[in-house]
Amino acid sequence: MSRPVLLPPEHPLAMPAQDFSTDFQDHNAPIQQPPQSVALWRILAFSPAMAGTALLTWVMQGWFADGGFSGLEMVLLTLIAFNFFWICFTVSTVLLGLYSLSRRPSLRRLAPARKMSVALLIPVYNEVPWYVLGNAQTMLEDLRKRGGVHDYSMFILSDTRDDAIAEQELISVRALHAMMPPGVNLYYRRREQNTDRKVGNIADWVSRWGGGFEAMLVLDADSLMTGRAIARLANALSRDPGAGLIQSYPQLIGAQSVFGRMQQFANGVHGAALAEGLSRWVGHEGNYWGHNAILRTRAFAASAGLPHLRSPLGRRLGGRDKLIMSHDFVEAGLLARAGWSVRFLPRIQGSYEETPPTLIDHIQRDRRWCQGNLQHLNLLRAKGFRAVSRFHLLHGAIGYLMAPIWFALLVIWALIGRGEEASVLTYFSESNPLMPSWPDMSEPRHVLVILLIYAMLLAPKLLAIAALPLTGARFSDYGGAARFALSFASEILLAILYAPILMVQQMIAVIRTALGLQRGWAPQARDGGSYSWTTLVVSHALETLSGIALWAGILTGMVSLWLLPIAVSLILAVPLSALSGLPVVHQINAWMGTREVFAELPITHSVRTSRARLKHILDGGSPSHNAAE
Repeated sequence: MSRPVLLPPEHPLAMPAQDFSTDFQDHNAPIQQPPQSVALWRILAFSPAMAGTALLTWVMQGWFADGGFSGLEMVLLTLIAFNFFWICFTVSTVLLGLYSLSRRPSLRRLAPARKMSVALLIPVYNEVPWYVLGNAQTMLEDLRKRGGVHDYSMFILSDTRDDAIAEQELISVRALHAMMPPGVNLYYRRREQNTDRKVGNIADWVSRWGGGFEAMLVLDADSLMTGRAIARLANALSRDPGAGLIQSYPQLIGAQSVFGRMQQFANGVHGAALAEGLSRWVGHEGNYWGHNAILRTRAFAASAGLPHLRSPLGRRLGGRDKLIMSHDFVEAGLLARAGWSVRFLPRIQGSYEETPPTLIDHIQRDRRWCQGNLQHLNLLRAKGFRAVSRFHLLHGAIGYLMAPIWFALLVIWALIGRGEEASVLTYFSESNPLMPSWPDMSEPRHVLVILLIYAMLLAPKLLAIAALPLTGARFSDYGGAARFALSFASEILLAILYAPILMVQQMIAVIRTALGLQRGWAPQARDGGSYSWTTLVVSHALETLSGIALWAGILTGMVSLWLLPIAVSLILAVPLSALSGLPVVHQINAWMGTREVFAELPITHSVRTSRARLKHILDGGSPSHNAAE
């Protein structure tokens, strides 16, 4: 039997690095006008957030002393206003999503999709081969069953450094070639040097084979998409000649731990309205999350080649090689700068990914994302970027900068205590004539404002319940109303408990990034790590110490009781981290279960079978083995 062809003939395509100091327009991008309604959607998204923040700031500024603001009072008010804006902005986006979901889509006849040659790209780096190739086989088989007008080829783009894993990758690809019917195009390439990591991996493919494919669909190692979802993305791109990128909304699946199930439930229940609202106000200037998205290959090559950063900030935040780490946000901005539209179509169902199973695994991934997102601050003044693209870059960075801001608020609030007579600041600064006259946070009007802030934090989750019927879901899909209510309450409780821990960890990530201590992008632990109590204690030392300090303040009457939930979370950081990795056993499998838990998707059943078959082969078994895991 002949050996399979692992690579097709090359079709080179130039991918020049872009210059951030000059504007750029791709002459192949058709001239297009933004949707007429997008300006109204943006006004409806941003105006309520700005108005609510202004109103809260005006109310709170009257609480302080009449003798003018002290420096610390100004800092406190600024931090509160900054945080409240982003809280309000999330709520207004969800409300837009609710309105959008309530509108019936206009029925119009779609033009036939024009045939395209589409490459499915799966970059891998030291991943479990049977896991990744099991996903690949399932997607190829689903595409073959569905048919359609487009031609598909899949590339496994390996940057694996471990020779033993690379050998298993090769065995898996050859086994798939033997099992798949003729006409299925599956290719494998391993780079000798993983220059520029994933950015370089994709760029290498574009420069060698990109000329032979009109579109490329970029996947992650844990990505899974139905043939229908892939075809719908390809059809959307073929019908829109001005689209450079179309992003779907991936759903989380496969979670088997407490923390993973919490994330999956939040994504499946609360995410639909937020995604729908986001798609409305971004218009044709959307964002890119690096995977489960289809791109026009020549547009990407001409417009989105990434240079290395050379500024002092880039050297500090980007590591020694100054590579742009979170490349996806920047690539979306470059496509929009060049004249291509970047669209977000959250109603395309059948796009899936997995989530880190433990709190520690989530933190490790979050530190990498923090490094990349803070690096974007260096690109806010790049020439030619659209205002919305700059907002995406800023928003990503602020998502991490909010952590030290929240922590600063926590510290100031704890220092304020329960008024000037019982303030930590007073005890340590009795001789300071500049001591501000803090408001008593137990007054009814102040309690109402605090309750308002808490309510706004919970509002997106509560509004998501109203969005469920609008997405076609029913409580019976979640095991009935009683089970849904228990899962909903459990997710909120766990989110409240984990939020202060994540705040401290994100603050640590910001500090690590600023000091240049965050290095590298290790592969994600798909099955989760097993962590000793020593590791957990060391990892959560700062949270534990902060919790002890808060409890001491509360018990001595110097710290407000309003901080009790945060104190409970921080002092229990170690056991909560241990809890995060506990498996959801069969007896309580319905706990925080989404629709995919109660009714297994056909594609997830297929992928379990494919993974089991490949694992059996790699363990030395026969390719004819068909047992599922």
